[in-house]
Parts: sequence; structure tokens; C-alpha cells
Amino acid sequence: MRIAVFGAGAVGSYFGGRLAEAGEDVVLIARGKNLRALRGNGLRVDSIKGDFVIKSIEATNDPSKVGPVDVILIGVKAWQIPEAAAAIRPMVGPETFCVPLQNGVEAPSQLAAVLGREHVLGGLCGLVSFIVGPGHIRHTGIDPFIQFGELDNKPSERVKRLCQAFQPSVGVEASSPVDIQVAMWEKFLFIASWGGVGAVTRAPIGVSRSQPETRAMLERTMKEIAEVGRLRNVTLAAGVVTKTMQRVDGLPAHGTASMQRDIMEGRPSELCAQNGAVVRFGRESAIDTPINTFICHSLLPLERRARGQIDFEL
Repeated sequence: MRIAVFGAGAVGSYFGGRLAEAGEDVVLIARGKNLRALRGNGLRVDSIKGDFVIKSIEATNDPSKVGPVDVILIGVKAWQIPEAAAAIRPMVGPETFCVPLQNGVEAPSQLAAVLGREHVLGGLCGLVSFIVGPGHIRHTGIDPFIQFGELDNKPSERVKRLCQAFQPSVGVEASSPVDIQVAMWEKFLFIASWGGVGAVTRAPIGVSRSQPETRAMLERTMKEIAEVGRLRNVTLAAGVVTKTMQRVDGLPAHGTASMQRDIMEGRPSELCAQNGAVVRFGRESAIDTPINTFICHSLLPLERRARGQIDFEL
């Protein structure tokens, strides 16, 4: 398969690199120093699932020079999706399909509004990784997985082909869940609660889950998300919060969520696509989401500062 990765950062580069390692035809869409490093030295990945280097990998900053591809994995941040949807148009042919890997649940509809629903799958992934330097990624936690499926949950040959493309890779578990919407919301419930509470407390997950007060905050955040999801016709299981807390308890104690790190380091974050989205969804369904509202409103000044909308000293 001809596979493009739009947004060759810590997540996109990992999955794109594993596909290239497995022999797939991969092109990374990158920019700046990262692009120059990829072109000059290839891609280096340090991983708890095995280090590897792709010495020669195609990389460009111009999607129009790539032409139509079979699959586009979209690895940008959630708030960059509308811009990404317009930028990837030159790579979308009649049979092309896109797999969004963002945190949050709105990317498929945002992509479909620009590209057409027939070109979009639901998708999600999991791993803890970060950029060490240009062309160099380090994967430090969570056994990497990627899940994707048709938005109507019907089996399809294109989903099957992409699963098969990942099969030779020892560093990724690829699958198609029975209900992609449920899978995306389960991930959303997990990451928005972890990232939101982590950003407010500035504590690693080992601290947040061990203190009774912040543990209760995690659980209440999850319960609000589950209630909002069910009101949006997502069939989340009755025990989803218990199951998610068990997942939280299995995280490395030093772990921090990506949104948490972005806010703590003064970068634009996915706040409005995570806890902010819960608040918006709650308003649309006429229910209160007090914990997510507290998280979102508490962090908005830092978010607006990171985006240059306001300025103040820390």
C-alpha cells in the first residue's frame, strides 16, 4: 500500500516508521528541521518494543508532490484537523481513505465535512512517545496499538488491507473494533480525564491516582464523559469507568498525558477538543458537566496565553 503520514511527529512517525520497517511504501509529511533530518539521515526510533532506524524514507512538506495515495494516517493535534483536511486534498484520490489518530472524537466528522464521508474512517491509537530531536522519536510507555473502522461499523476490504499492512510489524497491535464509536469514546474518556486532571494538578498519574481527592476527581470526570457519550447514542458499557480506572492504575507512575505536557510547557494544547468538548457536548444535551467545566475554565487562561491571545507573567 502507498501510505502517507500527515504530521510526522511523535505519534505519526512511530506508526509510519513501523509500516516502513514492515516493507510498506510510506511517505512522511513533515516540515522544518524535522524534514531536513528525515531526508538527510532517515528516521530513528528508540522503543521499548525494539529500536529501529529507517535509513532512507521519503519525506516532503508538499502533499501536492505526493499525489493520490491509498491511506493517509493523520497524526497532527486535534485542533489542527480543519487545516489538515484542506492540506491533504491533493493526496486524496477516488479510493483514498483517511485514518485520524487524534485524541478526541470530532476528527472524523471534521474530515468528512471537507473530504466526504466515504474517504474517512474512525480511528484511535495509544502509546507514550516524544520527539528527542529532528528525525528522532522515543517510545517510552504503553504497548502501541492502532484501531480503525468504517464509521457505520460494517466490515470492509480496505480496513482488512490496512490491518494486514501492520501485521509484519512487531511493534504495533492493529485491529478493527466491533464499534469504532465506542472505541473512540473509551479512549476519549481515558485521555481527557488523565490529561485534564494532570494539567490542573501538574502531577504525574502515579500521584493523581494515589491521592483520594484527585482519584475521585478522575472518576467524576470519567462519569461525566460517559453520561455525555450515552446521550449522544454511544453505547458505552455500564462498567466503563471501573475498567478505565483499572487502566489508569496500570500506567507507569511517572506518566503524564500529552495535553498535560503541552499546557505545562506553554504550548497550544488539545484542551478544547478534550475537556472543552465535553463541556460543549453537555450544553448541547442540556446536562451539567461541573468537573470538566472546572478543568476547562481553569486552564483556558494558559491555553489562550499559549496561543498569543492574552499575555501575563507566570
